[in-house]
Amino acid sequence: MDEMRKIVEFDFGGKKVSLETGWLAKQADGSVLVRSGGNAVLVTMVSSKRASTMGFFPLTVEFSEKMYAAGRVPGGYFKREGRPTTLTTLNARMIDRQIRPCFPEGYQFETQVVATVMSYDGKMPIEILASIGASTAIHISDVPFSGPTCSISVGRKDGNWMANPTKTELEDSQCEFTIAGTSKGLLMVEGSSKFISETEALDLLKWAHNEMKPCFEAQNKLREMVGNKEKREFTPYAPEAEKAKEYLDFIQPKVSHALSLTDKMQRYAAFDESKAEAKAKFTEGVTDKDEIAAIEKDVAFVYDKAKFDTARSTVLETGKRIDGRSTTDVRKITCEVDLLPRTHGSGLFTRGETQVIGTVTLGTGDDELAMETLDGRTSTNFMLHYNFPPFCVGETGRMGGTSRREIGHGFLAQKALEAVLPGEEFPYTLRIVSEVLESNGSSSMGTVCAGTLSLLDAGVPIKGNVAGIAMGLITDGEKNAVLTDILGDEDHLGDMDFKVAGTREGITALQMDIKIDSISFDVMEQALAQANEGRNYILGEMEKVIDTPRNSISEHAPRIVTIQVKPDKVREVIGPGGKMIKSIVEQTGVKIDIEDSGKIHVSSTDSEATKKAISIIEGICAEAEVGKTYSGKVVKIMDFGALVEVLPNTTGLLHISEIAHERIRNVTDVINEGDQVDVKVLDVDRAGRIKLSRKSLLAKETH
Repeated sequence: MDEMRKIVEFDFGGKKVSLETGWLAKQADGSVLVRSGGNAVLVTMVSSKRASTMGFFPLTVEFSEKMYAAGRVPGGYFKREGRPTTLTTLNARMIDRQIRPCFPEGYQFETQVVATVMSYDGKMPIEILASIGASTAIHISDVPFSGPTCSISVGRKDGNWMANPTKTELEDSQCEFTIAGTSKGLLMVEGSSKFISETEALDLLKWAHNEMKPCFEAQNKLREMVGNKEKREFTPYAPEAEKAKEYLDFIQPKVSHALSLTDKMQRYAAFDESKAEAKAKFTEGVTDKDEIAAIEKDVAFVYDKAKFDTARSTVLETGKRIDGRSTTDVRKITCEVDLLPRTHGSGLFTRGETQVIGTVTLGTGDDELAMETLDGRTSTNFMLHYNFPPFCVGETGRMGGTSRREIGHGFLAQKALEAVLPGEEFPYTLRIVSEVLESNGSSSMGTVCAGTLSLLDAGVPIKGNVAGIAMGLITDGEKNAVLTDILGDEDHLGDMDFKVAGTREGITALQMDIKIDSISFDVMEQALAQANEGRNYILGEMEKVIDTPRNSISEHAPRIVTIQVKPDKVREVIGPGGKMIKSIVEQTGVKIDIEDSGKIHVSSTDSEATKKAISIIEGICAEAEVGKTYSGKVVKIMDFGALVEVLPNTTGLLHISEIAHERIRNVTDVINEGDQVDVKVLDVDRAGRIKLSRKSLLAKETH
């Protein structure tokens, strides 16, 4: 087996990485084990030998985290890994987005990439190792691929970029990005930051691309070691040339007319009508079912290519887009807030034919989202959920469940808004829900805008207003047209989808996907500059409706009051088995969240209930003060005195000599267990023992 085993090692951002093949999962078309420190990810790739009939490239990527990799047993009743988590879904999407553009046009063979995390030490971003493994597995195989690709995680501390930082290092980082590319240029960007400028963002992308060089070299070296397998030959589907010309002559005028319609639904109706007309014309008189199906397939192919070529050439030659805008125009924007009276905040954002309503719900610590990952159990007090129902694009479809697309778009919007959220001074759990009501381009950036409006409406003291915009690109290799605020059609027909979100102070989130093998830095620079102008314009339109948070939160939201007690008093507030805190909740109806630091958050929509609960807690945590008088209960009688509870769970010693001015023989001659007595605190020693006096409060008799 050692003879078959091929290994290449390289330095990647200061960390050793090895690529191994030839000894695991040998029946896959490509199999690579990627190691770094205590991390190991097995990545396999299999591509069918038979072309799919689905009419597109059926690529799937699975990212599988095994809890044994971190030496942990999964939670839950069955104690085994369950459905993919949000994080694993995002990692699978990230790998898909960087390798998909590198498969050749027309390759329609079902392909599956599976990344299995088998060992994990938390000292290297495991998704980066998995993505490198995916590229390597395809690159060394016989499957056609214009790679290799590489991805890198980037952070920033003290003005310096960090390659593949640990989670601990990211805690103090100004940004967190994942960037992928080929040796020619960039393929994908995903991440968030705390207001970096466009110049800094471009510097980051150039720096990251330069750091990828050793990874490209290692993958090429491993491919040489396994024999430079010859890539499979395949013939992309296309109609016969003469037939294609005949179809195109009929179709072209109808496509041009449909593309001249600025309204999306009218344009789509014209597409459907003219395509059906073309199919009917060229199948007229044909009776054989197989021949009809073949003609309809050819007509559809020619029609879609005509639409693709016409829309792109029009933009490159005239600068005019499908809806009549110039390359830098933003569609008409309207905004509204306070639409839904019982939500804690709501905002409606409409940009052209994209419309999103965002809602904010303010919750307590009990509402935090708990997650189980390879790093252990964690929680977050901010969630953004994005919903994209079929009616938003005028279609019918199955409802229920959350798609990978919805998870990805929601995560991007969440990252865009995180940078402006308040800190500990606003002790609420925040949930934003984005309902996409109409979609024609960049509903994720519409979600960012609607989210900002709803946060302002909810009275959340955010640090700045955030807007997002999607940029596009059409290129023929010589001419480039960077498009501001792209339509859905421009996304489908274009070469790039580049989303930028941020405030006027800087960028808070970036995401870029492309459909060609790379994007140059000149194009990136132009896209960032146009995005900055578009983002500021959108912010101006939003701020005409609301520009600062409301002075108070909704009357329907819980009021949270935070008090600080000594950490050693937390146990007393909770009580044995939680008895005390349960009692407070039952008496008042409030919610109570207690931190080990001694911070106690009391929440309720009833201010009187909150006051009552705080009063009880303060009573429990109160400490006896020297010289102060208390009315206490006698809880125990002893020969030399009595124990008196002056405060909840706090007793002091009333010595027999301090009960009365006159000498008494027995304590029970004056007081008994259960009696209520007034006492004064004489002293509290270092150990916290309290000395009490009753006689100091009594008038001394004179004879």
